[in-house]
Amino acid sequence: MQGQLISDFRCVCVAPHARWDQPPGATKDEGCRIYIFICVCVCVSVCIQLHKYTSTLTCSGFVAGPSPPSCVAAGECLTCGEKTSHLDASLYGPYEVDLVHQSSVSLTHSTRASTGCQHAMEYPRFTFNPKEGIDNPALVITDDPESQSPRPTLCHLKRLEGQSFGFFLRAPHGGQRCEVSGVAAWSPAERGGLRDGDRVLEVNEQWADSGDFCGIVRKIQACGLHLLLLVLRRDEYEQAESLGLDLQTLARLSKGDGWSRPRLCHITRDPECGLGMSVTPVDGQKGQFSVNTLTDGPAEKAGVRPADRLIWINGDPASSLSRSTLNKAVERGGASVTVLVNDPEGESCRVRRKTPLLLAVAECRSLPHPAKTMRLVKGPDGFGFLLRQEKQGGSQRTVHVLREVEEGSPAKAELMEDGDLLLAVNGTPVESLEHDDVVKEIRRSGDRVVLTSMSIRGRDFYRELGISPLLFHEEGPLWDERQQTETQGDTPLQGTD
Repeated sequence: MQGQLISDFRCVCVAPHARWDQPPGATKDEGCRIYIFICVCVCVSVCIQLHKYTSTLTCSGFVAGPSPPSCVAAGECLTCGEKTSHLDASLYGPYEVDLVHQSSVSLTHSTRASTGCQHAMEYPRFTFNPKEGIDNPALVITDDPESQSPRPTLCHLKRLEGQSFGFFLRAPHGGQRCEVSGVAAWSPAERGGLRDGDRVLEVNEQWADSGDFCGIVRKIQACGLHLLLLVLRRDEYEQAESLGLDLQTLARLSKGDGWSRPRLCHITRDPECGLGMSVTPVDGQKGQFSVNTLTDGPAEKAGVRPADRLIWINGDPASSLSRSTLNKAVERGGASVTVLVNDPEGESCRVRRKTPLLLAVAECRSLPHPAKTMRLVKGPDGFGFLLRQEKQGGSQRTVHVLREVEEGSPAKAELMEDGDLLLAVNGTPVESLEHDDVVKEIRRSGDRVVLTSMSIRGRDFYRELGISPLLFHEEGPLWDERQQTETQGDTPLQGTD
């Protein structure tokens, strides 16, 4: 299609056979310059019209980028003067999506050429209300962060031997959760992410019953060098309370699907069938081993299930052992072995959550040498035993030993054994205390005291496994509410080694 543009000049546009006819009396060079000038004017006019057109667009869920005009050709960048051989699709996309405030989304159109140069023409910012509808399936609007449900935080605290965790636990009031306070600077609590005002939901992956403050304290004190606390920040706790959310459900949902506690099982070898289990490597997973069990064999009776993942055996991580070493321990080991196992889904969930592998979170199954709890009432001649501090064997380790248990005494009535080791007084671990401090704790109890003890053989068993002998011991309630009230202030958390 031909059209008269200026004077006698005729321009044929867009057609594949486009041409122009030189007017009479004009040289060829002058005609070329005039033609180029006309083309540039047309291109600029087209760009201006496109800009005005897109400026009037309103975004109603989807903004379509303008298609490249047919008149774009090689030239220079209008901003920096950089030579460009072509302008590709990046000039017209992609759109950059920004979430602004609560109910609006802004779209800005990027106008960057293939050379990386930012061009002067930049499309204006559009806003719209997402509640009115979104037609573009590629545009996803997430929920308002302020309207999201509270999310519990998992804190992993790691301390050294003789070091405290560095925080206090405040007793709940009016059915509220236990509150963290006094987090010390540079302490394991601060490094683990704990903050003042946090409310404790779980201790070592177990629900922390707000009505059993002393039990929560004992769990923390008996956990050893590592502690996992699931907490809600102060503002999140207040939000959950105002919304009437069930905190136990909230804690369970934070773990994800497939979560389960690992099981710590002690297996005694049978003369005929041995341990009743075998270990095979998991295909495609280095350092992972699966357990095959004999039906109703010693392993299954101890709590091991078919296809369980072997995590730990006799204190050593299974991933650090070779297959031959594992088979020797299973087939020709001692009279018994202690293993930590979990089902495949539970182990995958732990890896996905990136939670550390701690014995403190395990479910105890049939461990030998349980600790003994004795509730003594002072008689006319006292409690009827003697407490001595001695060195154990040929080592330099000092222990508190129960000696000279008198016949007919309150201590003998509670089955106290001469030579047993004292582990705790009224639920408080005392192994790391000096002798005089332990005596003061017993005397401070008055006429009633709760003692926790264990045989020397049992203490050696737990020491070889590297876990606290009080870790899986259920102390039970103290004598009366008075003793519980004494501990319900700001209780410092030390832990046992």
